[in-house]
Amino acid sequence: METKWNLSKEENKQVIEKLKKEVYNDNIIAELLVQRGIEDFESAKDFFRPSLDKLHNPFLMKDMDKAVERLDFAITNNERILIYGDYDVDGTTSVALMYSFLKKRYPNVDVYVPDRYNEGYGVSIAGIDYASETNCDLIIALDCGIKANDKIDYAITKNIDFIVCDHHNPGKELPNAVAVLDPKREDCNYPYKELSGCGVGFKLLQGYSEKKSIEKNELLQHLDLVAVSIGADIVPITGENRILTYYGLKQLNQHPRAGFKAIMEQYDIPEFNVTDVVFKIAPRINAAGRMKHGKYAVRLMIQPDLEQARIQAEKINEYNKNRKLKDQEITIEALKQKEDNNEQDNFSTVVYHPDWHKGVIGIVASRLIEKYHRPTVVFTSSGIDTMAGSVRSVVGFNVYDALESCSELIEQFGGHKYAAGLTIKKENYTEFRNKFEAEVKSTISEDSLIPQINIAATITLNDINNKFYKILKQFEPFGPENMRPVFMSKLLVDNGKGRLVGENKDHIRLNIKHPDSHITIIGIGFSMADKYNYVTGNQEFSAVYEIDENTWKGNTSLQLMLKDIKQTT
Repeated sequence: METKWNLSKEENKQVIEKLKKEVYNDNIIAELLVQRGIEDFESAKDFFRPSLDKLHNPFLMKDMDKAVERLDFAITNNERILIYGDYDVDGTTSVALMYSFLKKRYPNVDVYVPDRYNEGYGVSIAGIDYASETNCDLIIALDCGIKANDKIDYAITKNIDFIVCDHHNPGKELPNAVAVLDPKREDCNYPYKELSGCGVGFKLLQGYSEKKSIEKNELLQHLDLVAVSIGADIVPITGENRILTYYGLKQLNQHPRAGFKAIMEQYDIPEFNVTDVVFKIAPRINAAGRMKHGKYAVRLMIQPDLEQARIQAEKINEYNKNRKLKDQEITIEALKQKEDNNEQDNFSTVVYHPDWHKGVIGIVASRLIEKYHRPTVVFTSSGIDTMAGSVRSVVGFNVYDALESCSELIEQFGGHKYAAGLTIKKENYTEFRNKFEAEVKSTISEDSLIPQINIAATITLNDINNKFYKILKQFEPFGPENMRPVFMSKLLVDNGKGRLVGENKDHIRLNIKHPDSHITIIGIGFSMADKYNYVTGNQEFSAVYEIDENTWKGNTSLQLMLKDIKQTT
């Protein structure tokens, strides 16, 4: 499938020129800043030098005063507190954060993570029964609970109070909890709406710390958990999330908790960034809940002893290896089902098999999008008469809204614009499939059906040097709404030394230059062997790429991480 290249719209030249004089004497850097809404020295200073002093007052969040008061009452009166979180990375980091902070000063705390297969997503009756059986008076629900109205009503009959810390979209009515912390509440005026679930839990602890005059560093030492949740949950790394991620990565790299250190030791990487969190730490944390139970991830993250953490991390690594095998196996079967149904021209992908592993169907949905670039639902059996589905979307299409339009066929669902989960009755599968396809077909834009690369700027190879790269590094941490810049260069050639590399020769390694220049820079294109014939024989081509460093035998040099190549027309 041909990828569309989108060059960023031309920014206001007067603003760029003004920023260039105030910040850096470089047109490209100034343009990148303006693209991010940074148009003056003060906003550039906040961007390049994130400050914890810029974190918002937690009491600006609706119900924060009630939540802090109820938590304080529980601790003062020696009530038993159950910390309840979902089984994914955001949920388990939230539980680890709340437990690590509270347990240090208050012993009467317990944790609960629902079983993905027996209980499913979010607050469960089994979890509330556990709280009742262990004499808990208060449940703090993290990364879940915003739609658990009936479950929380059930808890009230057991004389158990709830504080909900969530970041998902609320339903029409809020649950009957003592406090509902969710910046996406319509009546919540909190200035930043895109916190992770762990981020909302952090704000509760920030509010409690302020009320009890607790030293800031006692809370800030847990920012590594918040950074991992932000990276794994693919929330925007802007505003408050940028500050939390910036300092969370510092904590992760300089003073990681034993559990993270045990995972990081498996890689020869001097410093972890958001990409490393997403592709190296998060899959292992997730694998516990996918293949075994989310409680093992929590145990790893709250484990203080490094040797014990290494043993636990190795077990979780085995879960992750098994997850990869299941993922590959089911992806092959799902692709075949799509082809056998002759649905390649559909506007959506909906597939089902009763025996597919529930823990990996979300990953399989993402794999299908890589192939077909369509909003995708992957179902498996979840009980005698129900099916569980994982939903993933493509850029520009709100899959949550599409599910809303099919809600009469859905037992329950929740999630975000680009990812969701749902449960339906098996008898409704065909009707849901048809309605979902019709809804996608009638609402999706043509652009959303085509893979796209957004290009920040057109530059030449002469623009790429160590000084330029050093400034680009200061744009980190990268992530949604602050993506690593992708550049385009035209009229390029390979110097004749380009070749196919990798065990299966499916990657390309090029020595790229302009025809009239002596400057040559290495370009690496993973899974781009099909583009190799575009560059042979001194053919001119255009390329889009990110700029990165490569260290080999003690020598460090800049290289281009190729995203796509097109022949010069």
